[in-house]
Amino acid sequence: MLTAIVIGIQVISALLLILLVLLHSGKGGGLSDMFGGGLGATAAGSTVVEKNLDRITVVAAIVFAFTTIALVLLLDG
Repeated sequence: MLTAIVIGIQVISALLLILLVLLHSGKGGGLSDMFGGGLGATAAGSTVVEKNLDRITVVAAIVFAFTTIALVLLLDG
């Protein structure tokens, strides 16, 4: 039962991580421009939208990493 819950969280975090990475703007813009991420970009740095997107992406990556480790520990023995 616990393994199924961890697998569900793993799948959701993996899909969310894919979506968030695709939303990041690269050198030539990106999908985040579609949602206003590139409208206020200046020489001073990233916009608030970009910084929040970075934070959410890091949280999703940490959740993915912890669920991966949890699955290894649950399925190992």
